[in-house]
Amino acid sequence: MAFTDRLLKAWYEGHPALFLLRPLEALYRRVAQRKREQFLAGRGNTYRSPVPLVVVGNITVGGTGKTPMILWLIEHCQARGIRVGVVSRGYGAQPPSFPWRVQADQPASIAGDEPLLIVQRSDVPLMIDPNRSEAARQLLAETPLDLLLSDDGLQHYRLGRDLELVLIDAARGLGNRRCLPAGPLREPVERLNSVDALLYNGAAGDTGDGYAFRLEPSVLVNMVSGERKSLDHFPPGQVVHAVAGIGNPQRFFTTLEALHWRPIAHAFADHAAYSPAALSFSPLLPVVMTEKDAVKCRPFAQADWWYLAVNAQPSPAFVAWFDLQLKRLLPARS
Repeated sequence: MAFTDRLLKAWYEGHPALFLLRPLEALYRRVAQRKREQFLAGRGNTYRSPVPLVVVGNITVGGTGKTPMILWLIEHCQARGIRVGVVSRGYGAQPPSFPWRVQADQPASIAGDEPLLIVQRSDVPLMIDPNRSEAARQLLAETPLDLLLSDDGLQHYRLGRDLELVLIDAARGLGNRRCLPAGPLREPVERLNSVDALLYNGAAGDTGDGYAFRLEPSVLVNMVSGERKSLDHFPPGQVVHAVAGIGNPQRFFTTLEALHWRPIAHAFADHAAYSPAALSFSPLLPVVMTEKDAVKCRPFAQADWWYLAVNAQPSPAFVAWFDLQLKRLLPARS
């Protein structure tokens, strides 16, 4: 088991050795709280966008379903005639320069896997830069927009925001509720008291402190031909090689099991770089991967390689709440 996997297991299942990391956690908490206090006091170099900006982030390390939720938000806004754009850090991207406008035909090595997926699915204007403020400035200079979404960035206090949405994995929760490196939290748990909405991925229903949403598989897409097949393309009991390089690979494997397939799990690190050799599996079976992984593997995909597209489905209460926020943030468009 890799070190990162062992650390995740310790955060969520407990381990006595984490006690040794408490001094480092205390230092991390002080730095995180100081950044937050400076932001609230108006100190520091914070960029305020001329259009409303919505941060879609998380407080924990690891995947919580941000990319599917951002895609839902994009589609929801576009359906209402709202000109929406996205800014992202572009983790792992290596473009010639920053800020960089992501286009659908760029390789993932330049654009980053998640930004490329978002643009290919939605054709949204999207700019990447480790300094999200610069990404926002440049995107607005190039494109007239009504609303900006920030892919992650809850802790990026150089970027002002008008709305904060925080996503939490309902099954994993907040682990031991401690900050890095003694736990999975990027900020102290009290930070959740100040965000605008909590969304729980995989929750059975809304709760007193947040809204439920789920990720629903929609279609199988062949990575060579682009052919789209319904979810009954594989018969019940079909054995497949399942590839997931996301924050929580087990969620993907569980989804395949719920479709009554039998996945041979191949978990990779989040944002993993792939090669044909890394995906050369035996025995020879269909390969099914996440859409995020597929954007990196298309150049060397084989005929029986597929990705499973998933869509976020938030609760009706969240949809109603978000529409109220849009009316508040964009009164001229109400």
